[in-house]
Amino acid sequence: MYITTTIPYVNARPHLGHALELVQADVLARHHRRRGEPVRFQTGTDDNSLKNVLAAEAAGVGVRELVDRNAAAFEGLRGALDLSFDSFIRTSTHPGHRAGVERIWRATAHDLYTRHYEGLYCVGCEQFYPEGPCPDGHEAPLQQVSETNWFFRLSRYQDELLDLIRSGRLRVEPAARRNEVLAFVAAGLDDISVSRSAARARGWGIPVPGDPAQVVYVWWDALANYVTALDDAGYERWWVREPRKVHLVGKGVIRFHAVYWPAMLLSAGLPLPTAIFVHDYLTAGGRKISKSSGNAADPAALVHAYGVDAVRWWLLREVPRVGDADFTDARLVARADEDLANGLGNLVSRVAVMVCRFLDGHVPPAGEPLAEVSREVHEALEDVDFRRAARAVWQLVEGANAYVERTRPWQQDTAGREKSLGTLVGACRELAVQLEPFLPGAAARVAAAVGGDRLSRPEPLFPRLSRP
Repeated sequence: MYITTTIPYVNARPHLGHALELVQADVLARHHRRRGEPVRFQTGTDDNSLKNVLAAEAAGVGVRELVDRNAAAFEGLRGALDLSFDSFIRTSTHPGHRAGVERIWRATAHDLYTRHYEGLYCVGCEQFYPEGPCPDGHEAPLQQVSETNWFFRLSRYQDELLDLIRSGRLRVEPAARRNEVLAFVAAGLDDISVSRSAARARGWGIPVPGDPAQVVYVWWDALANYVTALDDAGYERWWVREPRKVHLVGKGVIRFHAVYWPAMLLSAGLPLPTAIFVHDYLTAGGRKISKSSGNAADPAALVHAYGVDAVRWWLLREVPRVGDADFTDARLVARADEDLANGLGNLVSRVAVMVCRFLDGHVPPAGEPLAEVSREVHEALEDVDFRRAARAVWQLVEGANAYVERTRPWQQDTAGREKSLGTLVGACRELAVQLEPFLPGAAARVAAAVGGDRLSRPEPLFPRLSRP
């Protein structure tokens, strides 16, 4: 599977919404690797946006300085969030990106033409709108823009796009988002502007081939990263021959990924992605978390305060497949304490302590499995439902804790106690396996606590985060 995230603008540091998409992609990548499947997991940053230029001007620093600094913060989430991506592309520095964008531009030349355009432009979205305000909630007023741009004949691909999505050859999930895309395309597609004047872009971006007075529209530039980050062998392996090419995207950019990007590829005669998995927003106080709204929770700071397990677990356990999720520190703390400290941590500690106390640490033979959750986890992830997948793992924690209370090993005779504790050690070991895609660090600690032929009393696996 070739798994990609969107590549965010670097006009500011990353926020928790970026972490959501990265963690979801990481779970998919780890899950499929664990199943023995080849995986390439790619992420990166969109360095060539006008937003980045304006942010640098506002900060009184050079564009390159601001872009490099903020891109480093995004790449640094690898360590903070325990991510396992294989490739990180920066569109302003990747050696193959500009040449790749130029190749796609030339391959679509038969669908490109110039014309004068006037319209309202949202810098936050980097797109034109027929009227204001910005439908995605950007508060800056739309700018009246009048200039000559290059246009792409998107209208030519309306019927083909409808057929691709209706047939499932281009899978868009969940169904509500697929229906949204189909309604947008069926209503009629207008040609889109795919360049900006170099003057308005302050000269930042990729020049249009043969027309240095224009720069390539940042979305045309950015979408190409899914193929430009691949060298020749990688392109053949992961884009031409790979049967599962998956984009994880937020609902605010679904039009770019499910309409513009496939149309670009159709025009260029290139293979298409196979699936677009769409998540909704994280909110704070009911408002979308974003860099421009001033409510952007910093994922690295949250990890520093509460630990990576607590942050990843909240994102996976609390965020629904459909619908926004409202974040607060208190909700993160409550979920971590309830599930990780009181649920999983307490279970592993009780089991290890009982083995040490009653069996001198010697692990008895494994009993019958308490539950078979691997299929449920896989089916949930195939359905792109991370919360359901995390809940399936948690059924094993709840089942094991209920088994402790039901069997009460401390009251059993030797044979009964060995049978019960063997079953519980087996359940904890299975938990370490099933938890690995979700909480790799915690899974390793659980495996260490219940591994081997002889157990010792473990240190607490998870701290309680709430204050006494």
